[in-house]
Amino acid sequence: MSEASQPIEYGMFIMPFHPPSKPLSQAFDEDLELIVRAEQLGFREFWIGEHHTMQFEPIVMPEIFIARALGDTNTIRMGPAPVCLNQHHPAHVASRLAFLDHLSKGRLNVCFGPGSVTTDMELYGHTPQDAGGMVFEAIDMILNMWTSDPPYHYDGKHWQISLEKYVDQEVGLGFIHKPYQRPYPNIVIPGMSRNSYSMQFAGRRGYEPFGHCLVTSNVLANLWETYERAAVEAGHVADRGKYRIARSIFLADSRAEAERRARTNSLGHNYEYIGNLFDRGLGRKIYKRDLEIADTDCNLDYLMTEQIIAGDVDTVLDRLLTMVEETGPFGTLILMSYDWDDKDSWLHSMELFAHQLMPALNKAVGAIAA
Repeated sequence: MSEASQPIEYGMFIMPFHPPSKPLSQAFDEDLELIVRAEQLGFREFWIGEHHTMQFEPIVMPEIFIARALGDTNTIRMGPAPVCLNQHHPAHVASRLAFLDHLSKGRLNVCFGPGSVTTDMELYGHTPQDAGGMVFEAIDMILNMWTSDPPYHYDGKHWQISLEKYVDQEVGLGFIHKPYQRPYPNIVIPGMSRNSYSMQFAGRRGYEPFGHCLVTSNVLANLWETYERAAVEAGHVADRGKYRIARSIFLADSRAEAERRARTNSLGHNYEYIGNLFDRGLGRKIYKRDLEIADTDCNLDYLMTEQIIAGDVDTVLDRLLTMVEETGPFGTLILMSYDWDDKDSWLHSMELFAHQLMPALNKAVGAIAA
């Protein structure tokens, strides 16, 4: 929601998260069906995560998945979230995203960021310390290729591009295709840490901020404050209507049923799985509202009061309104989705979200704004 009290749009994000015991072909078919269902329920956009070496999160190149989904959909916008730019040559990213933008007739969303999976970085020979610099350098190169003609020459710290010697304008050799959306799709940047440098970068550049599902609402508020401060200092208008917030929401006909299912289905399993990953490296800092909380206290009971929002429509609405009091207005609520370990309950949750929760949220927030 912007300051002008525009309705909150809604979208969806999948990492995706599937148990390794499920055949990959089945998992991908279910994710494709999920996109179709989302479009039917009025979801405006759909984001797909990129991971290269994870058994539980198996989509390696979201762009291929999106290309497959284009033929099954008509209006929903789709995008990789993010394109892990530290793991791809910038020229390849520029070319394939422009191609996909034309295939989609401009339905492509673009989110740029670093891949953070340690085994992905090991595979491609990168270090976490270089990830941010590689991303920011790649963005500059990609946008320059999208807005200029050859010859191209970029001599960066991390990436080098030279397309000069054999450029031949008469026969059309040496050209990087431009996107369908001109000059290029809006650029979205994810954030998930306090005083995020990514949010500072996004604000300075006028890109759009995307708040992660794994953080608490006080961190979401900090992400916006960090973004807004940088945007204003750079002379940009910080439009809250461009702020996306991802939340893990599960709805059922009663609060008790929703909470029971969220604790035991793939949503709860995902948070326990990610916590287990955190325990192997960074610790559970990302989960914390108060940094003084012990890692051992960032358990499922805690998560059910913070990142996981489960209940009937009224309960979830109350929790979202409490969140909005802390985060301030925003433009798009991104619903996280997980494995269909109980397809009927997941579809019912989506229907309650689209048909009842979002109208009630917009009505309530509109009344607050008025």
